[in-house]
Order: sequence, then C-alpha cells, then structure tokens
Amino acid sequence: MSNDIIYIPVKDVKEGRFILIDNVPCKVVDIETSAPGKHGSAKVRITAIGIFDGQKRTLLKPSSADVEAPVITKKRAQVVSVSGNMAQLMDLESYETYELQIPEELKESIKPGAEVEVIESMNQRAISRVIGGA
Repeated sequence: MSNDIIYIPVKDVKEGRFILIDNVPCKVVDIETSAPGKHGSAKVRITAIGIFDGQKRTLLKPSSADVEAPVITKKRAQVVSVSGNMAQLMDLESYETYELQIPEELKESIKPGAEVEVIESMNQRAISRVIGGA
C-alpha cells in the first residue's frame, strides 16, 4: 500500500483535494483566505474531513507555505460477501481478499457480486463508491 507524501503550495489547494492534517488523510471541503495584514502575509484556513474516520479538521497556514498531501491510490474490488457492516472484498488486479467496513451511506447498495472503488493511503483502505451492481 502507498505511504507516500508530496508537498504542494497552500495556494494550489482546492476543494475536493486530499491533504494531510495531523498526519491523517483528509478531503478539503472549505477554504477561507484572509487579507494580508500590516505585519504579515495572508493566512489560509482549510477545513477538511478525514477520509478514514470522518472527523472534521482545520489547518491554518500562511498562503506562502507548503502543505503535505497523501498519495491516494484508487483500486477496483468485487464484493465477495457481506456480514453485518463488514464486506469481504477481492482486489480485481491482485486477487487479494480483505475485509473493510461498509460506509453508512453505501450500506443499501453494497451486495455480493457488486464492484466497488477502494481508496488506499497511509496504509489504510476505505470503500469510496459503488461502481456496478451484481
């Protein structure tokens, strides 16, 4: 699994992009920029939601700084079985099987035989969306 981190300028961060806040991969949902003041540069407040834990986090940085961004890998997997809120998945490239928790918003659409997209980053995996039904 990917454990790579890249650095991007704060001014290049857009909504929907993935960044690291407190060493947790997060998806940016809001960006606020303050005007430069008498004694300093403009500040940027980034609000993001953790992609693996769903917690809201904020980051405050000068607009001239860099921010860490995780390398996100997207893979396709097939649902082998569903047991409660866990799904057993098989990677469609390596045929590796593993279990992941089903996100609350996808509980109704994940059935055995369905194809899903799995995102990987920082040695963690999560189901991001359903690609095709059974």
